[in-house]
Amino acid sequence: MKAIYILWLRQIKRYFRAKSRIVGSIGQPLLFLVALGFGLGPMYAASGDGSYISFLAPGIIAMGILFTAIFSGIQIIWDRQFGFLKETLVAPVSRMQIMLGQTLGGASVALLQGVIVFCLTLIVGFRPEHWAMLPVAFAFAAAIAILFTALGVAIASMLDDMQGFQLIMNFLVMPMFFLSGALFPLKNLPSVLLTIVRIDPLSYGVDGLRASLTGITQMGLGYDALILTILTILFLSIGSYLFSKIEI
Repeated sequence: MKAIYILWLRQIKRYFRAKSRIVGSIGQPLLFLVALGFGLGPMYAASGDGSYISFLAPGIIAMGILFTAIFSGIQIIWDRQFGFLKETLVAPVSRMQIMLGQTLGGASVALLQGVIVFCLTLIVGFRPEHWAMLPVAFAFAAAIAILFTALGVAIASMLDDMQGFQLIMNFLVMPMFFLSGALFPLKNLPSVLLTIVRIDPLSYGVDGLRASLTGITQMGLGYDALILTILTILFLSIGSYLFSKIEI
């Protein structure tokens, strides 16, 4: 447990040291909120669906968590290249604990990023439907953070090249975000696109956040929680296995 705590704390310290990274990571969510929220808001309202900012905000919160979580895996490649990973792996602790420490650290940073983006949504005019549901929204945000940090760790465990990791992540991250229902309602979608949306693991996180913050859900709060729990356990298991196979 001590190893998990040390690696978790190391990730947190890295985040707060990189002040430029904190500022830079809120730029894209803020751009989406302002450009899409106010640009497409009148058309969305004219269709009779209400405020687009209210619909968009949970998706943008999920986006902030997703990007930070999945790219935290690059720390493993960085540590491998500079020798820190070798020192960690030869320590008298299990690789499972090391992987959990890396994952929980990256997930904590991603969750903090989500809180910052949530504060930004409040500034641009978003208000949760029921403030009492904030703990539920926080639980969904934590599940998204852990799931996609585990995915990032799993992929980074198979690579030793930062450029390759970034290419793979960009190939995965943008489609997952755009096809998650973060920017558009899922009703009346073509059956093929709806099937892709339901395959996308982020869809359940976005729908869960939207249900808890606005009361709008396409798949059901309980169903979202069940699928996210199963996927989180699955991704943690895969990440642990691949991390255990790293050669030093």
